[in-house]
Amino acid sequence: MIYDLLAPFYDSINSDIDYGAWADFIEEIIRREYGDTRPELLLDLACGTGRMTLELACRGYDMTGVDYSPEMLDIAREIAESDGHDVLWLCQDMREFELYGTVDVTVCCLDSINHLTSPADVKKCLSLVHNYLIPDGLFIFDINGKYKFENIYSDRSYVMEEQGGVCIWQNYYNEKSGICDFYITLFAEGDDGRYERYDEAQREKMYTLRSIKGMLKDTGFEFIGAYSDFDFSSATDENERIYIVARCKKENGVNNGK
Repeated sequence: MIYDLLAPFYDSINSDIDYGAWADFIEEIIRREYGDTRPELLLDLACGTGRMTLELACRGYDMTGVDYSPEMLDIAREIAESDGHDVLWLCQDMREFELYGTVDVTVCCLDSINHLTSPADVKKCLSLVHNYLIPDGLFIFDINGKYKFENIYSDRSYVMEEQGGVCIWQNYYNEKSGICDFYITLFAEGDDGRYERYDEAQREKMYTLRSIKGMLKDTGFEFIGAYSDFDFSSATDENERIYIVARCKKENGVNNGK
């Protein structure tokens, strides 16, 4: 799987992400919605190398991290152990994950929802998030907006270089379908100093805010807000990244997100 090979590049690719400021934003959402009642159990869905998981663990939350890539989780686990954090790491698909019980808040960062390229898969994920949230629990996630697909992904090429490898990333965006295809070529250095080539294709889908709101409603969530930045500015489809907050509504404590 390409994300296993990309694991050493992952944090370099996302080196511009301010996880501290993002975690501050998450905590402010929690404060606004929970008041003086501080939640304890948080799930970081599609957690990657665990940067957000560990940022929130540092702030005293009991964290579970779920990701489909064992290599990503190996990096997360190694960092957690070296820093003395006790995190439950689960290697699972975000469309089929299982937890041992409910959580108070689920976060899902870095446009992981866009990697689900059909509304049916998004609804599968949302239904599971709903199932494992407590009544009135929060789902905090982000998506890449229309602007990013049309102007940053578009039909552009990117080259990323890291010690031990080179990653070439070519994008092709279909405006009609909202699908962006990424053709990834990775040259990874082996133990003998020779480079081996790997090729993989990945996809993301652009979802409008209207469609996300509809899927949240269909799976039992109440839409709270969509923001363009950590200052709670209102978002539109023209923003590069959109931060979304939803509340899990359950009738008589039973999951209605089917």
